[in-house]
Amino acid sequence: MKAFVEHLHRRAFAFALVLLVASMADTAVSSAAGSQEAASDQEKVVTKSRFTVEGLLNNPDEMPIEEYIKNAKGILVIPSLIKGGLILGAEGGTGVLMVRGSDGSWSNPAFYTLVAGSIGLQIGGQVSEVIFTLMNDEAVSAMLNDEFKFGGDLSVAVLHKGAGIEASSSTAFASDIYAFSKAVGLFGGGALEGAKLITREEWNQNYYGSGATPHSIVIDRKYSNPQAEKLRAAVP
Repeated sequence: MKAFVEHLHRRAFAFALVLLVASMADTAVSSAAGSQEAASDQEKVVTKSRFTVEGLLNNPDEMPIEEYIKNAKGILVIPSLIKGGLILGAEGGTGVLMVRGSDGSWSNPAFYTLVAGSIGLQIGGQVSEVIFTLMNDEAVSAMLNDEFKFGGDLSVAVLHKGAGIEASSSTAFASDIYAFSKAVGLFGGGALEGAKLITREEWNQNYYGSGATPHSIVIDRKYSNPQAEKLRAAVP
């Protein structure tokens, strides 16, 4: 019984830590885009996501991500993913999902939060920008499911600065999803396995209006917001 109670306490603490890190990530996004004082939290995340896309695309020697994006069916951009912990660790951050249409254009962004927790010998913290490229329709469909969990039937490859990444339009992309980050070891130790992607329902409706869901935004394209046009234009 004692061991069972300790297990429950540890799980509860880990979950609380994940929520705390995700909250810190949202705060970091707001601070980073603080020049737009009148902007909503959603507008700040969209603006910071554009900065992340432009920043990674403008450093091809460090991270040649452009060909992956050009061949992707969708992308998930997390502009401020915070990792931290003491024994119990967590990653968290809010970002946007965009899907490429049959005409090659990108949808308006839908809001999600990524959360992940792990247990092990770890200490410290890290703030990173991450782009996930979704290389097929199966990966896009999976992310549109409520509380999508990384791992399982989809393969995920983590690529980072200095990893010697190469790609071309003729490359046979072996993984369903690629995660790009300048931070080496961001998802070390398999921490991405089991990470959850949670829909920010209230954020989607605040940004687009009542009834807005990820599917209606990125697939049906029933909703749009002019503030997202610069982000859409920034994605190749």
